[in-house]
Parts: sequence; C-alpha cells; structure tokens
Amino acid sequence: MSEKAAAQATNNTVTLIDNATGRRFELPVMKGSTGPDVIDVRKLYQDTGFFTFDPGYTSTGSCESSITYIDGDAGVLLYRGYPIEQLAEHSDFMECCYLLLYGDLPTADQKRKFEHDITYHTMVHEQMHKFIEGLRRDSHPMAVMVGMVGALSAFYHDSTDITNPRHRMVASYRMIAKMPTLATWAYKYSIGQPFIYPRNDLRYSENFLHMMFATPCEPYKVNPVLAKAMDRILILHADHEQNASTSTVRLAGSSGANPFACIAAGIASLWGPAHGGANEAVLKMLEEIGDKSRVPEYIKRAKDKDDPFRLMGFGHRVYHNYDPRARIMRQSCNEVLDELNVRDEPLLELAMELERIALEDDYFVSKKLYPNVDFYSGIIFRAMGIPVSLFTVLFAVARTVGWVAQWNEMIEDPTQKIGRPRQLYAGPTRREFKLLAQRG
Repeated sequence: MSEKAAAQATNNTVTLIDNATGRRFELPVMKGSTGPDVIDVRKLYQDTGFFTFDPGYTSTGSCESSITYIDGDAGVLLYRGYPIEQLAEHSDFMECCYLLLYGDLPTADQKRKFEHDITYHTMVHEQMHKFIEGLRRDSHPMAVMVGMVGALSAFYHDSTDITNPRHRMVASYRMIAKMPTLATWAYKYSIGQPFIYPRNDLRYSENFLHMMFATPCEPYKVNPVLAKAMDRILILHADHEQNASTSTVRLAGSSGANPFACIAAGIASLWGPAHGGANEAVLKMLEEIGDKSRVPEYIKRAKDKDDPFRLMGFGHRVYHNYDPRARIMRQSCNEVLDELNVRDEPLLELAMELERIALEDDYFVSKKLYPNVDFYSGIIFRAMGIPVSLFTVLFAVARTVGWVAQWNEMIEDPTQKIGRPRQLYAGPTRREFKLLAQRG
C-alpha cells in the first residue's frame, strides 16, 4: 500500500499555565502538508497530570493520515490531493479505489490489472447462501450486511494475518469486490427473488446494477446513464476523512482485529441516521411532507427554533459552505431524472420544490443550509427504483475502499497504538460494600 509522508514538527510551542500552582508546560506544535497546525498532547498526562476533555473528538486528531483532506469552510474535498470535482468528472470508481489504496493514479496497465483482480474476487463462497437464509426475510439489509461481512472471516482464513502485507492486500481486494455481491443478495433475499451472480464482463457499477435488477426470466441490459450515475455516487462516497464509521474501523483495527471484523464494525456505525442513514432520512422526510402544496408549511416549521422538525439533507456538519459533492450529485440527479423521465413523480416534484426554495430563500442561504450530497443521492436512488432500506447499504459499498485504505494506513503506522480514550469520571467516589442483610 502507499507510503505516508510524516507530519513535521515545528519550532512553535503552546504554553499551558496551571493557575493553581503557577507551573508552565510547553506543548509542541506539529504541521501537516495543509490545514491547521495541531498541538501535540501525547505527553500531556505524563508531564502535567491532566488530560483533555473533548466529547465527540471534534477538536482532537486521532491519527496522522495522508488519504483524504477536507476544508469545510472552503468547501474542499481531496482524495490523495486530487479535487473530488476532477475525479468525479474524469475518473471512475475503480481508478479512485486504486488511488485511495496506493496513493497515486494508476497507469493504464496498473488500472487494467487492478480491475481484473477486483472483478475476479466478486464471487462469494456458496455457503453464504445458507448464512443469509438463516435470517428473517424482513431483516433490515444493514443487519444482514453486518452479519455477512463479519462472517467473511470464517471463509477466508488465508487473508486475516494483519502482519502479512500480502494478506492485507488480498483482504482489501476481497472486501471491495464482494461488497456489491453481498449488498444485492441482501436485497434479493428481502424480496424473495433468486440471487444473481456477478458477471466478469461487466464493470463494477454495471455489475452492481445487474445483480440488483436482473432476474433469470429475461436478459437485463444495464442503462449506461444509470451506470455512470452509480459510479459517480460511489466515487463521491468513497472516503471522507475521520468520520464516525472510519474512526470505528480504525479503533477496531487498533486492537489487531481481522479486517473483515473491522469493516463489519464500520458498517454498524454507518447504519446510524446521523451518519449513513441520512439519505434514508431524506426520503422519510419527503414522505412526511407528502405533497408539494405543504412545502411552505414545513419550511415555516424548519425556521421555528421551537419546532422539533428539521429539514433532512440540508447543510452539513463539516462543510460550512456548499458541499462540493452536492454540485456533482445535482448534475447526476438531473441526468437520471431526464433519462428515466420521472420528473412528474410526486415525491420527486416535492424534492425539487424544496431544493428551489433552499437555494433562493434568504433564511437558508444566510445559514448556508444548502442541499447536501444525501439530499440528491436519495432522489437518485428513488428514481432508479432502489428501496429506501438499501440506501445505507449502497453507502457502505462505496465507503468500503475508504475504510480499507484507512485500515491499511493505520496498520502500517509505527506510531499507532490501541485506541483507549480517557473519561471525565462523574460517578460516586469510593464506597464500602454492605452485605444484603445490612442494607436498610
């Protein structure tokens, strides 16, 4: 996998003063290749007896990474230094996978070999059929994915030695290759249709659509516009710095857990509505509004700080400007709606009206509550006929390469330690145990 450039120490320090004792402590400052400098607090507890308190770790760097960079204020997202806009316009998902894994764009020969190797890992062990069939038909597809991905470690013992670079590479390829197969099988099982096997003559996104929508009854022809849109969605969701699910993969991996278990942990974290379930929440919100005529009512509610209603799919925790992925997704959204000629579908009309208001209304513009990537991806999936319950599964398919790249980087980092956050304890102090008969 790729070599990582180390962050540089600087001559700057930050002085910490303990007002109770007057003691002064100098904390070193480190500089990355771009972005804000960071205060190195690794020896803070050892030197001062204090540690930091940072719920959610929003002001704490948990690792050093060279994979993805976000500037939320400027609306910038880079994969290995390449702007997401350029990759979405000129690249494809397999090329982005190679870039995230190895650090550089591939040559033509490297890309050809990489695509071949991924393609020929798309089959899963036939016994996985029995595993799925042991689950309820009405199980949420994300529940199925957590179980199936975790179970891969029981089938592929030859790629679970994390100290072996060859094992890590094989496990990485297997994970990226098999996720679409598992995802579509989870869907087919839920609707009672036969599982569709991958085809080696189809490209990654084409294969996914084929396994989703084909049946043994008749040939299925992949629509190139939909395949392109799906490929772009995968690119835009491939990695996003140290988010909740990526941090979960790293934390699980820091214990030495096998790669399949780490990715299963990431899927579980992604399942939450505040993370990967956001585009699913968009559709549920649209269904709650119900009709375009009710949009003014819900816009008014969204502006009322005392009303619990929130517009899902608008604004972003990281991007304080326009989400750079949203512009690209908006283009894909229009291409898909035009191709399928479904603009008169009531829920999609409602979504377009919400988008129009959000882009023009002074309240939303002033607060920078622009439609985000989840808003548009939910509309695209709806138009394609992908059920809401599968939205987060598609996110997991895309994000797997990011998780795998981050996991590999962590394993190869000599400074990485097992994750062990501190806590600010606020419970009872020491108490003496009383026997049951003595308790009044």
